[in-house]
Amino acid sequence: MWDTLKEDIQVVFDRDPAARNIWEILFTYPGFHALFFYRVAHLLWIKGLKGLGRFVSHVGRFLTGIEIHPGAKIGRRFFIDHGMGVVIGETSEIADDVTIYQGVTLGGTSTQRIKRHPTIEDSVTIFSGAAVLGPVTVGRHSRVGAGSVLVTSVPPHSTVVGIPGKVVKTETRHTPAGKAIIDLNSADLPDPVQRALTSALEQVERLEKRVSELSARQGGLEEELKKSRSE
Repeated sequence: MWDTLKEDIQVVFDRDPAARNIWEILFTYPGFHALFFYRVAHLLWIKGLKGLGRFVSHVGRFLTGIEIHPGAKIGRRFFIDHGMGVVIGETSEIADDVTIYQGVTLGGTSTQRIKRHPTIEDSVTIFSGAAVLGPVTVGRHSRVGAGSVLVTSVPPHSTVVGIPGKVVKTETRHTPAGKAIIDLNSADLPDPVQRALTSALEQVERLEKRVSELSARQGGLEEELKKSRSE
């Protein structure tokens, strides 16, 4: 537990340049606090003390605004940045080196006691306000854009945007063995709406050009016809 706690502190330094010292993390980072409460609640949960685990989880939610069900499975070096409004459901499974931002929901789509929440593989980044719903899998090293709603599984190295979420780019990135990809850059996320509008405008421009050519040709034919009649 102590080793896990130290690793949870170190990951804040690794992914948030605003973190200046350990005391700042211990007292002012709700994402770290929520993960600490989760670790305790999950331990109680798997020991069979489910009611007590839920109570500890509820205290963590009250203090941080982040709701993590004690039954969820979360791996190492998990980082929640800012965190307000994050919800992680009971059967969610999160692998190592995952990063999520405020307002993210890992939600269920069934009322039955089955696997009903997402599986998030290694080194996935989920940006602000995104929702991943149902027993879907987000492949390793993928990114889910801000505000997206993902309801289908996506392969590794995918970039997902939109409602419903669509894979707009698949790019394999190679790293040294044992080193995770933590891609926090959201500025290069493609915009499928802009892409569609650009394509439509280009098509309109081509059609207008063609109409102009046909009009010019028709005008020439009319002039020739008038000339031939006058002769």
